[in-house]
Amino acid sequence: MKRRPAHAFHLGRRRYEPVHALQHELLALRTEQRIGDVVLLLEHEPVVTSGRSAKGGNVLYTAEALRARGVDLVDTGRGGDVTFHGPGQLVGYPILDLKPDRQDLRRYVRQLAELMILVAREHGVEAGTVDGLIGVWVDRDRPEVWATAPWATTLAKIGAIGVRVSRWVTMHGFALNLDVDLAYFDLIVPCGIREHPVASLRSLTGAAPSVAEAARALAPKLGEALELEVGPVHELSELRDDELSERIRAIAHPSGSDALPGVRTTSNEASP
Repeated sequence: MKRRPAHAFHLGRRRYEPVHALQHELLALRTEQRIGDVVLLLEHEPVVTSGRSAKGGNVLYTAEALRARGVDLVDTGRGGDVTFHGPGQLVGYPILDLKPDRQDLRRYVRQLAELMILVAREHGVEAGTVDGLIGVWVDRDRPEVWATAPWATTLAKIGAIGVRVSRWVTMHGFALNLDVDLAYFDLIVPCGIREHPVASLRSLTGAAPSVAEAARALAPKLGEALELEVGPVHELSELRDDELSERIRAIAHPSGSDALPGVRTTSNEASP
């Protein structure tokens, strides 16, 4: 089957709320068929986000106390409970139309998990999924092996998934811990799970790529996991928040051009 084309964009480091607003705008445009499939790749300034299933007690500090620590607190419309986003975490927001042949939410969530598994494997960590628990998991004591959850000595979460689908167009997405400060997760009960810790590539192996490196190299894995035809990642990290929408709309328009003034693309092997 021929893969549907999609554009991926690296946005750099951004606060959460402007990117959340951008997602809503792109969701409307994709629903109206005014743009094609797009994937936003970035890292956030420190933020705690609450999904539709969030329990109040899973945020362990008040909004004022979080702000004093430089952490925003935002309610969102995604699925799931409470999570943290911050520097050193690769975040991806696919805005994809699942119609007409991909209208299977469980399959889509599995694809997002597979994407993170592929990235972790490239950096020496074997990961997998766990029945009854959303996200991507590792054995913290033996990160080079994934023999499924029953065989893990210390089960730890390395990647989170939280999505929203409106008229079969997706938003929100995944977050993979590369080199994020894990102490931030002590501010919350991550995804409402108290019994298992959180891990990162850095905590497991002592090394991790930067978010920019990982994002710029992600196109082949996006294509493989999400069954898309993804060209080189568009570099938009130097643009202001209020400039992003226009550039993305121009590039992702069905008749748009990849060679627009002020837009750079990076090869799959490019480094920052």
